[in-house]
Amino acid sequence: MSFTDQELLTMLRDLESDRVERKASLSGDAPEKVREAVCAYANDLPGHQLPGVIFVGVMDDGRPSGLPITDRLLLSLSDVKTDGNILPPPTIVVEKRTLAGVDVAVVTVLPADSPPVRFKGRIWVRVGPRRALASAQDERLLNEKRRAHGSPFDVQSVATASIGDLDRRTFEQEYLPLAVSPEILEANGRSYEEKLAGAKMIVSADLRTPTVLGLLTLGFHTTDFIPGAYVQFLRVDGDTLADPIIDEQNIQGAILDVVRRVEEKVEAHIRTMVSPVESILEVRRPDYPLTALRQLVRNALLHRTYEGTNSPVRLVWYRDRIEITNPGGPFGIVNQQNFGTPGVTDYRNPNLAEAMRVIGLVQRFGAGLPIATSELKKNGNPPMEFQLDRNIVGVIVRCRP
Repeated sequence: MSFTDQELLTMLRDLESDRVERKASLSGDAPEKVREAVCAYANDLPGHQLPGVIFVGVMDDGRPSGLPITDRLLLSLSDVKTDGNILPPPTIVVEKRTLAGVDVAVVTVLPADSPPVRFKGRIWVRVGPRRALASAQDERLLNEKRRAHGSPFDVQSVATASIGDLDRRTFEQEYLPLAVSPEILEANGRSYEEKLAGAKMIVSADLRTPTVLGLLTLGFHTTDFIPGAYVQFLRVDGDTLADPIIDEQNIQGAILDVVRRVEEKVEAHIRTMVSPVESILEVRRPDYPLTALRQLVRNALLHRTYEGTNSPVRLVWYRDRIEITNPGGPFGIVNQQNFGTPGVTDYRNPNLAEAMRVIGLVQRFGAGLPIATSELKKNGNPPMEFQLDRNIVGVIVRCRP
């Protein structure tokens, strides 16, 4: 939502509001504090169900600081959403506004549908006019809020599954240390069930039913409960599906294992050509750059729909091209016209995005397609082609000439 100038002025001048933060500039530790504030507003512990606002270019007492509001400043503020430090990615709007004749930067933060939201593994909340780290009770309240909201599909419960269907060793030894800061892990004293609930892997410590996210991330037999949660790999000796099959495999499991095995399969099929340049020099170029294919596969797994379909992500490798398709068309603010535009991204599975960032499958949100585009260009491959409709997203990568 966007506030009117009068609404913003009222919030700016109300120095006691717990929905307003002011920063004179982005120097020093201000970028860190801005992210803490975004995290706190997204968690909305007081239950306002209203956006919080951060003014940049304003002193603590509401007077303008004289900070120039440049495009570079606005881009730095926009990075709050995409740099992967706040998980799941918050919904924010960054604007340059003129209030009472003075330019200020305004960051509007909407309450999250799936709290708790963490910044660098810590849950920040608003306590009156100040920020604070969430207590164990605060975290329980945030978990209850998530259950009360119309939550995204990736944190809905899977009634036929039980907590025993989740890999406890992977969660405690691999996932949790990456998701939660070490001092909080050491100090919080939460039970295994409370930790699973805080990570959105089960509904709650009392109702121990796994969520879709829990099964995708930690499930022993994920496709028993989410039938389409796998990758179908097919290598064809020709240009159509009617040609002979060279290699075929359905790759199943928790998402980290699926990604590893798909990337191993892709790497095994890449062929590298050696081209002599001068008498003692040679250039090695693959028919497809592995980094580009890696990004496209991970994008497909992250952005696909897991709801109401038995369809997998498909990677079909023809003689002259690779086609990667996933069920579920463009989502949210992404449409057929702006698909692939840098900076335009949305998340059908925001909590899966959080988990993939935690385990290292995503480094920066919104960077997958730009990285793939760059790698294909450097390798000499033609530009990607997209096939989009309301039910599917497909990308075609053509072999390097």
